[in-house]
Amino acid sequence: MATTEHPAPSRLRAWMLEGLSDMGKAGGHTGPHAEPEPPHKGQRWYRVMCLTGVDYFSTLGYQPGIAALAAGLLSPVATIVLVIVTLAGALPVYRRVAEESPHGEGSIAMLERLLSFWQGKLFVLTLLGFAATDFLITITLSAADASTHLVENPHLTSALHDKQLLITLILVALLGAVFLKGFLEAIGVAVVLVGLYLALNVVVVVVGLWHVGTEGHVIADWSSALTAEHGNVFVMIGMALIVFPKLALGLSGFETGVAVMPHVKGDPGDTEEQPRGRIRDTKKLLTTAALIMSAFLITTSFITTLLIPEKEFESGGQANGRALAFLAHEYLGNAFGTVYDVSTITILWFAGASAMAGLLNLMPRYLPRYGMAPHWARAVRPMVIVFILVAFLVTWIFDADVDAQGGAYATGVLVLISSAAIAVTIAAHKAGQRSWTIAFAVISAVFLYTTVMNVIERPDGVKIGACFIAGIILVSLLSRLARAFELRVTSVTLDPMAERFIRDMASRKIRFIANEPDRRDKAEYRDKIEQIREDNDIPGQEDFVFAEVTVTDPSEFESGLNVRGEVLHNRYRVLTLESSSVPNALAAMLLHVRDTTGCTPHIYFEWTEGNPFANFLRFFLFGQGEVAPVTREVLREAEPDRARRPRVHTG
Repeated sequence: MATTEHPAPSRLRAWMLEGLSDMGKAGGHTGPHAEPEPPHKGQRWYRVMCLTGVDYFSTLGYQPGIAALAAGLLSPVATIVLVIVTLAGALPVYRRVAEESPHGEGSIAMLERLLSFWQGKLFVLTLLGFAATDFLITITLSAADASTHLVENPHLTSALHDKQLLITLILVALLGAVFLKGFLEAIGVAVVLVGLYLALNVVVVVVGLWHVGTEGHVIADWSSALTAEHGNVFVMIGMALIVFPKLALGLSGFETGVAVMPHVKGDPGDTEEQPRGRIRDTKKLLTTAALIMSAFLITTSFITTLLIPEKEFESGGQANGRALAFLAHEYLGNAFGTVYDVSTITILWFAGASAMAGLLNLMPRYLPRYGMAPHWARAVRPMVIVFILVAFLVTWIFDADVDAQGGAYATGVLVLISSAAIAVTIAAHKAGQRSWTIAFAVISAVFLYTTVMNVIERPDGVKIGACFIAGIILVSLLSRLARAFELRVTSVTLDPMAERFIRDMASRKIRFIANEPDRRDKAEYRDKIEQIREDNDIPGQEDFVFAEVTVTDPSEFESGLNVRGEVLHNRYRVLTLESSSVPNALAAMLLHVRDTTGCTPHIYFEWTEGNPFANFLRFFLFGQGEVAPVTREVLREAEPDRARRPRVHTG
């Protein structure tokens, strides 16, 4: 391959683009979930559970309040429905996802394998848009709720009551600063934060249940009000099913749970191809986290609904976005309540870090490989700046309001879970597992219903998701257009016959004829040689080797190039190449021949008929079109030294 000398980058540029050395490696990408240096040894599953737990468990900071606003007195019943869906739906789905993608790729990679060409790329970009919605809203919503706990603290409320937007922006900026400095996921820190936060929540729950039990009228009043409002149990269950989609925030964390799989230690005998121990322990991680969260969801929704006046949940109320903190201050005093606030603020902020790590793991895994992101998108720091700026914009649009962001967050979560359910349904069907196929199909239907109802109830969520999708697709297509003439073949491999052809030609002038294979009969090659000699006035004694490219998947961007040599009709030497783009394959082969032989190769084309713009679109979308000028342009960008550049002739 060609190696081009570039001037030494500035210190700032080098610092910003640190990590770009991984470009071109198979599957290589940078980010918090990239392969660590030195090789990552892994952690026990329960410690890694705390890493995903900073995202999953931190939703207790705002979930009870959102549930109370959505379901009112029915909040405990609707939460039980949520728990059933969690344990009987989301958990089995993601246990299967862990089996199918044990390296942290998640359900998007499972679906990517099922689709090809441009429809597959566009589908993945759509899912990435919803994933970006999920993770970015996690950052902004968590920061907004952290600032709510700070502002509503009795010791600080008078000084900070109108500063919530500013505080949220500062928290988001601090998160970005940590990643710009160089963030390495500290599982030990996550263990401490999650352990302390859950312990404090246990205290609040126990005290809350004690007050509910000792104040007997509380249960009686709630039961009477519930009966008066909804009548009988069946109506209550029906209403709970209707409002359940609004509680979907409680399903967050499963996608993160799969993303952290590479950190799970597993067994000593695990291999990258068969990490059975990692899969088993990840299933333990997912199950344990779901059980812990389910217990907290039921108990917290129960005590907050019974002990907090309904008006306090509304916007401006003291329990809005901080229901458990309200109980901590109310029943355990301001000292304990302040400790609880600090713990909640810390874990919510760290949940944003976990979401940022998810973004930095997900986007570089797909977009640069599709050619739909600039080179610098593989580096962590430029992407951090992009994501933080978007988070600033989202925070400003929603005015750091937790309730207002709930719809967008729930939409992102539900779309990802629905896609995971569909992916495992297809996987089970392909594996011939009839019972699992039916079970996962039912789960998929439940999540699709939940997603649709959530969109109908809160269309702002899908609007935000659509904005992210449109932005990603637009930027991706513009980036692919900007990189259209980039040499994107990562390696060139010649078989023995092809190497023999090159060695033979190296003793004289190396001449290739670019040929679009048709019948591949003797007349095709004879006529092609005569046409090239006539168009370019080449003496009859000069011989040629044909180069024929078969386009595979034109939507692919980076790939290796395999070159196979063959002799047709006992006379014509032909190099057969398979690639996503004809010009790129030819340019890569020419540069490889130049580098291995030290000779400058020549290649001969005939002009393509048709409108140049239409031919360029054919090249952009289908890898063909105006081959001769595009091959020359790819060579010009790859090799700026004109004297060393392979020669392109067109007649």
